[in-house]
Amino acid sequence: MRTIFLLLVAGLLSACSTMSSRERMQSDVEQSAAIIERFEAIPEKGIPPAVIRAARGVAVLTVTKAGFIGSGRGGTGVVIARTANGWSGPSAIGTGGIGVGFQAGVEITEFVIVLNTPAAVEAFAQGGNVTLGGNLSVAAGPVGRSAEGNVAVQAAMYSYSRTQGLFAGISLEGTVIGTRDSVNEGYYGAPVRPMDILTGKVRPPRDAERLISVLRRY
Repeated sequence: MRTIFLLLVAGLLSACSTMSSRERMQSDVEQSAAIIERFEAIPEKGIPPAVIRAARGVAVLTVTKAGFIGSGRGGTGVVIARTANGWSGPSAIGTGGIGVGFQAGVEITEFVIVLNTPAAVEAFAQGGNVTLGGNLSVAAGPVGRSAEGNVAVQAAMYSYSRTQGLFAGISLEGTVIGTRDSVNEGYYGAPVRPMDILTGKVRPPRDAERLISVLRRY
């Protein structure tokens, strides 16, 4: 059974396997911009602009969860950081896992994770895996226009989500997010470290302009 779920996760993460690394990354970049815009579309339930204005970085993921008896989860997205010269280019990230217990259905969840501290950005910049919670606290972020004047940082990361499907009880505690190095290489045309992307040493590609423009609006 465990093997079946691992194969399910692998399938979720490779759903676009016929696409090149650059095409997959560009799809994630465009999807990330669209997700942030969807949060903007409902101001009373969206991310307060002050949260983004104060953010050191933002990670965006689209996660698919499916199962019967057990469950498999996989998702991809990007992380982008604020630098002295504006927003950096995007770095590719992904997540996957398995669950237990009786669960049936399919769920697609869009996550926006606001990185509130330099340590949160550095965790993603180091490459490898980042485990949310623990040393890097993650909490549900304030929402809506009513929270605009009260957005003092309460955690290293704020999480926001939008879900359609049959599952409930979303939590990011313990979620492992990893760097997709081969996708970054395909997108930037050469091997590149997340640190160089997120600190602005690597120039943001022109194709990332829509995402950067969305974040500049805050």
